[in-house]
Amino acid sequence: MSWESNYRISVIITTYNSQQTIVRLLNSIYKQKGINEHFNIEVIVVDDCSKDNTAKLIKENFPEVLFFINDSNSGGPNKGRNIGLNIASGEYICIADHDDEWIEDKILRQLECVSLAPAPIISSGYNLYEKQQLKEIRTNKQSQKEILFFEQNVTFLKILSKNKNRQSVYIGSLMFHKSLKNILFEEKYGQLDFDWLLRLFENNASVEINLPLYNRYFDGDNLSINEKYRNNDYKYGLVVLNKYSEKYPLESKLGIKRLNGTYARYFYMVGDMKKARKYFLRSQFSLKMILYVLTSFVGHKWVKKHFHIFG
Repeated sequence: MSWESNYRISVIITTYNSQQTIVRLLNSIYKQKGINEHFNIEVIVVDDCSKDNTAKLIKENFPEVLFFINDSNSGGPNKGRNIGLNIASGEYICIADHDDEWIEDKILRQLECVSLAPAPIISSGYNLYEKQQLKEIRTNKQSQKEILFFEQNVTFLKILSKNKNRQSVYIGSLMFHKSLKNILFEEKYGQLDFDWLLRLFENNASVEINLPLYNRYFDGDNLSINEKYRNNDYKYGLVVLNKYSEKYPLESKLGIKRLNGTYARYFYMVGDMKKARKYFLRSQFSLKMILYVLTSFVGHKWVKKHFHIFG
């Protein structure tokens, strides 16, 4: 190893009724290669008033975890994430979802990048599992390189314009420097992260390891098609994008059009074709958009059966 050893890595986990997955995640964290040799780990778990055996499992099997319980259920992970950020004492910080699972060399590979590129944010690809079966390996298909460096604001502007051809910025993939720990999540809705990502990446360079370094699991419930979440995501997304419209007018305008497109595809997916047409007409003009509008009158059932529309 060419980089300085004995880093402390803070890992923030928020839990809610996580008894089926939390042991898998914590085992994958505490079995990381290089632990106690090249780095040590501080794990902070904040539980959102689980009604199952989450707390018992953590306390009995992982006594070294710094474990906290919210005073009341907050309805999402952001309050717990902010508590974790305030407590975290590591040089670098990671945030994990309670149903993730880390590849055994995730931390080592990310720390290797610390000396390779002057950037405070390091991301990676991931494996996507659906009902325990590998569905897709999500990596940066725009490049064959294993390590990708992004100059200051390159990733920020792509997040702002909602450009999908960008660095992987899913929260579970990120490791970031402690100098960014004061950037907190919104707590009004308690589960949105678009504005946090923008504030994290603005004026910063970043690195991506173009390999899957953790596993994400979907076993049925998909928040992306939850009506309340989708409405809040759209409403708050507009507020955030408008805040940046004066400083970054082109990217903000494009981001709003693509946000409308996402909202339209949600309504198309759930069968509300009147609203789907309304938001498609506010989205980015393209042949695909025209076809969506036309098939919203006739043919949408066939389209949904044969093509991936949303999520």
